Amino acid sequence: MNVTLNKIDNVNGNITVSIAPEDYQGDVKKRINELGRTRAIKGFRPGHVPAALLKKLFGTQAMADVVDRLASKALYQHIVDNKLKILGEPMLSRDTKVDLTQEVEHTFIFDIGFMPEINLKVADVTIPYYNIKVSDEMVANQNEAFKKRYGKQVPGEVSAKDSLLRGSMIELNEDGTDKTDGITVERTVISPQYLKDEVQAEFFIGRRVGDDITFNPQDAAGGSAAEIAGMLNIDKAQAPEVKSDFRFHVEEILVNQEAEMTQEFFDAVLGKDVAKSEEEYLEKVKEMLTGQLKNDSNYRFTVDAKDALMAAAGADTMELPDEFLKRFLASRAENEEEAKRVEEEYPRSSEQIKWQLIRDKVADDLEVKVTNDDRMGLARFYTAQQFAQYGMGNLPDDVLDRYAADMLKDERMAADIDSRAHEDKTYNAIRKAAKIKEKDVTVEEFNNLFKKEEGKE
Repeated sequence: MNVTLNKIDNVNGNITVSIAPEDYQGDVKKRINELGRTRAIKGFRPGHVPAALLKKLFGTQAMADVVDRLASKALYQHIVDNKLKILGEPMLSRDTKVDLTQEVEHTFIFDIGFMPEINLKVADVTIPYYNIKVSDEMVANQNEAFKKRYGKQVPGEVSAKDSLLRGSMIELNEDGTDKTDGITVERTVISPQYLKDEVQAEFFIGRRVGDDITFNPQDAAGGSAAEIAGMLNIDKAQAPEVKSDFRFHVEEILVNQEAEMTQEFFDAVLGKDVAKSEEEYLEKVKEMLTGQLKNDSNYRFTVDAKDALMAAAGADTMELPDEFLKRFLASRAENEEEAKRVEEEYPRSSEQIKWQLIRDKVADDLEVKVTNDDRMGLARFYTAQQFAQYGMGNLPDDVLDRYAADMLKDERMAADIDSRAHEDKTYNAIRKAAKIKEKDVTVEEFNNLFKKEEGKE
């Protein structure tokens, strides 16, 4: 068996694997016998089929099985032994033509794409990091939002957009009189903020108990059969036929009363006894906002780190085995349409490949490794987020640990967590190794960073 490497240029090459008859004849004979023992052949007992017939029946298949296995093993062994850094996987050259019906030397040519050389030292790269300042106005706005969220509804004199109006409804004729045998609703609730049409919603704002409001449910619900049916207490199938105006008689108005700055409110927002005075509460709200904005700052850092490292590594002029990669990506497509899009999407794909290579290089240089503790920590974070969506916060550690462990038993989920943990640790390592230029900015200035980039696209 002979294996040779031909390097065409910096990023393209091929490996030729030549397999002589003496390399495969013995294994082919064994494979034919195995197939003869496992396949039913009419007129013969298992193990008593003449060798000539077995060769006639299974010779080509046995040859294909053995030669393919030998070629693959020799190919990958050569890659490992010579520490070749390749992209994707070797692909059989279109020039390879093999006749497996003949006991001759079989030659396979595999196209390969080499990884480009990446010269990069993270310590020499400068990356900005934006600290977003939390203003008094932001704290006040957040506090107002909390007061509304944890407030309660109380009887009111005049309706606002977020009020609830309870009352009765009756269908009207075109002249505005009550429709005989029309639809009547003894008790229903309407809130202007949930109506689809702004004009119809305005009819319910600034109203008092005892007022009569003429409106059109079809317009108010934006034609939604489900919403019309719910409003009029009728069957959904009947709703599209209802085109009439209705008169709504206001019997009760409930307005939102903001929560007061009490211990009960502080506990509801922050947890029991986290803050015991208004000053402590506002300070905790500021810390909360700072933490939330820290996540935004960290995300922005990943954007700027990628840009800075791509530039430092010379990504714009980085060579890739483009034609090889297009062919490789097309071979991995799930269908023909997806394969056809490879050419169109390749510019974006090649940028992603370059970044992946640079990031992997950085991770190796900075000795980034993911531990079981890292995986468990991220799984616990995801678990806590899922429970928080259902309003279940501050769960005991043993509960989080149990659900996190179950999450890691799912292979796909575990792979996603491992990838995310590696990415997070890589960016953390970059932040420690690179030259970080910190800058304090307002929320507006921070948001403008993204707007400027959107304008460039």
